[in-house]
Amino acid sequence: MFATIFGKKKLTEDKIANIFVNSLLESVDRTFADVATTIMVDPDFVTQPFIDKTDSDKFLMIVLAGNYNYFSRYFSALEEDLLKGQITKKFANVFGLQFDEMKAIISEYQNLIYRVNHPSKNTLYGMSKAVFAKYNLAQYQDDYFAQLNAPNPLFLKRLDGVMENYLWNWSVFLNKYKFNTSAH
Repeated sequence: MFATIFGKKKLTEDKIANIFVNSLLESVDRTFADVATTIMVDPDFVTQPFIDKTDSDKFLMIVLAGNYNYFSRYFSALEEDLLKGQITKKFANVFGLQFDEMKAIISEYQNLIYRVNHPSKNTLYGMSKAVFAKYNLAQYQDDYFAQLNAPNPLFLKRLDGVMENYLWNWSVFLNKYKFNTSAH
């Protein structure tokens, strides 16, 4: 209500990037152990996979790369480039990497999502399939799906439900805040 009376609060790409990065890091840090447990106890595995509950970096990169695929739906090309640049810079700082190294890692994960999900363009499915691939889960399935090196569709559907929780809700965010590019 106040947003309509006083207008939306304007945020620069740096502030939006801070909110996005901190929220993503906190969310993954707080919940990855539960995600790992959910995967390990899934009834569609013949033998129980082991996922180290502290091995969240791959998961975080899948979530980040998947979210990047949604930016063009909400931002102009300029805004998207500025925002991705700031987010990449902040993640590079978190991981002690150079900007170009972090950008290459994100690109690698975006390519993974695309590759494991081709020809579908559904990013959510791609994120789930990337988790399946990065955590080497094929070997724990029944012979049929293990030989296909593809996730059991029932498992994949449950994992989609989990992954959906990690997609940033830009509609809600942009109803409250307005993107204000900083002197570009």
